[in-house]
Amino acid sequence: MQPPASVWRAPGQRLGLTPGEVHVWRAALDRDPAGIQDAEGALAPDEQARARRFFFERGRGRFAVGRAVLRAILARYLAVPPDRVGFCYGPRGKPALAPGHAVAGLRFNLAHSDGLALYALALGREIGVDLERLRPEIATESVAENFFAPAEVTILQGLGVERRARAFFDCWTRKEAYIKARGDGLWLPLDGFEVSLAPGEPAALLATRDDPAEAARWALRELDAGPGYAAALAVEGPGWRLRCWQWPDGRFDSPSQP
Repeated sequence: MQPPASVWRAPGQRLGLTPGEVHVWRAALDRDPAGIQDAEGALAPDEQARARRFFFERGRGRFAVGRAVLRAILARYLAVPPDRVGFCYGPRGKPALAPGHAVAGLRFNLAHSDGLALYALALGREIGVDLERLRPEIATESVAENFFAPAEVTILQGLGVERRARAFFDCWTRKEAYIKARGDGLWLPLDGFEVSLAPGEPAALLATRDDPAEAARWALRELDAGPGYAAALAVEGPGWRLRCWQWPDGRFDSPSQP
């Protein structure tokens, strides 16, 4: 069994990304008012407008910090200032780098829950990441029956109460990571494919209804994002290794270039 990635290292002075690597960054989103103001100043006008649409101040601050950190991380790999990073979006909303950036084939994906965010990056392969705070009150059998595949529901029903919530969110994050990697959003039903979720079982895409050969094209990996969270990574293709990094608190510039 492959254990979840759990070592979040501080980045060195030089850090590159090769086609055989996948990098995942973890960042805290809760900052003091001065930190939130700095984050908002690092955003593009359209991102600042999106931040202002949040009703609650905490949501506004977390959005601003999350986008500022995303810009800073991408700037590190692109070797440009954060304000030069441009974005575009796929037909179903998946974010991508705008055309014209120097690093060909750089893909990224992000997820956030409460005060934590994960950012995943790869070269030349699609990637998706999901993160959820463990909330036992929503990990109910009725929710699983509405969204999960029948085989997954059966496994959940066979677990004790103390294990069921964790298995529920392991299943949920693995499914969401796969959907995000494909860029399908809500167009791909969660019950249209199966993932592993039994305690102790490594993360895996087991079966896909629309294309039986699809499951062999993807790898899933559990991430240990921290106490109280479930997280998963979906990566296209084999032959890669995972490296996990912790983004320095309070920084919205690139601490070092690759």
